[in-house]
Amino acid sequence: MKDIYDFIIIGGGVVGCAIARELSKYKARTLLLERECDVAMGVSGRNSGVDHAGFYMIPKTLKAKLNVEGHRMLPSLCRELDVPYRRVGKLVVARSEDEIPYLEKLMIQGKRNGVEGLRIIDRDEIRIFEPNINAISALYSPTSAILDPFQLTIGFAESALMNGVEIKLNTEVVEIETNENVFNVITNSNSFKTRYLINSAGLYADTISKMAGIDKYRIYPCKGEYHILDKRVGNLLNMLIYPVPPKHSGGLGIHLTPTIDGNIMLGPSAEYIGSVVDTSNTRDVMEKLFNEARDLLPLITKKDFIRSFAGIRPKLTPPFSNEIADFVIKEEYDGFINLVGIESPGLTAAPAIALYVVNIIKSRENLKERENFNPIRKSPVKFSELSDEEKSILIRDNPDYGEVICRCETVTRKEIIDALNNPLGARSINSIKMRCRASMGRCQGSFCLPKIVEIMKNEFNLRVNEINLFGEGSEMFVGHTKDLRR
Repeated sequence: MKDIYDFIIIGGGVVGCAIARELSKYKARTLLLERECDVAMGVSGRNSGVDHAGFYMIPKTLKAKLNVEGHRMLPSLCRELDVPYRRVGKLVVARSEDEIPYLEKLMIQGKRNGVEGLRIIDRDEIRIFEPNINAISALYSPTSAILDPFQLTIGFAESALMNGVEIKLNTEVVEIETNENVFNVITNSNSFKTRYLINSAGLYADTISKMAGIDKYRIYPCKGEYHILDKRVGNLLNMLIYPVPPKHSGGLGIHLTPTIDGNIMLGPSAEYIGSVVDTSNTRDVMEKLFNEARDLLPLITKKDFIRSFAGIRPKLTPPFSNEIADFVIKEEYDGFINLVGIESPGLTAAPAIALYVVNIIKSRENLKERENFNPIRKSPVKFSELSDEEKSILIRDNPDYGEVICRCETVTRKEIIDALNNPLGARSINSIKMRCRASMGRCQGSFCLPKIVEIMKNEFNLRVNEINLFGEGSEMFVGHTKDLRR
């Protein structure tokens, strides 16, 4: 039995990594498998980065319960994991009298869910909070917050790894066999046996479920597109601003989100598509995003845009459905725990989902706590946030802190090296971006990318044709145009 894991988790998104971290508190062999070259490469890395208070969720649903519980857990968890977190508050705004009843409905719903501090405010109070926003009334949620979804997922993963969980990247599950209460999980590189199998595969959860013999779920991919605005206009917005959403939209409407790093995001749209990998941006949708966002915040202009991106929600309801789908989190049969349809508020609910899954296991297993579990994980130094005195001390001790590689985000050579030396062993350009924000500024890598490539070559002995954006198949170069050594 020594070659059999107690738990295998499929999926390295925020929920899978949260489960891995929760299980690392117990004496057990746990393995997390992720098909991509890093964690947070799917749904978890392509969202608004919002900690939702819980008033959007239908009362008495699992979504509502886990949303509110996760919301209460996140502040202390982010402190333990050294993840940036800020309570900025949220306004759900009405721009006409006929939208005000929706705000009242949300407030009643939120109070039934146990959300604290909700109240409806008028135009004058909106102006105090947000002088640049067009609205006549709003639902005010003081506890709504923003965080860095990359750092949260990475924080869970690194904490789990530090506490004994094994994590294998670039490992895609291709087949699942069951035999005498043991699962044989066959991947593109190896096979692994386990007593419990936990499906947290996000957009691929229905595929994994089917491999395990449960063929009753279907994921409907729903794409959301975003604009990112330059930090120089970040002071136009203080709080999360959400509109009254259009009916049958599949989302919460085009909202304005201040990010933890000082940008503003516009979006997401909501469009059902036929692919779980289509994260392209489309001209018509991007124009619609801008026009709807400008109705809320008239001072924004197109010259403020620095990037666009898209994410995909794993919805359990088809287009134009009136059905409300709850989270599916259940033990389908002995040892197989299924998580399907974990869309928003999955980021907020992740720590509560992890506890819920572990409690399912505890109903069958006598899990024994590890005496040496360490809840504290420290993130690498963020040079741009230090005082001049602190910067001087670092540069004196290590000159690599004195060379700025990414000017837009003030990321130093040492921070690039630290990002590449990450505990998970991820080495893509996107892995660097997620860990230190290099190339996330206004020039989007025009200045720093050649310098990052040089560091990858010289410090880590990578050939240029090995350097990729987000794993195998996304190689950025084919070779040299000339041999500079001659």
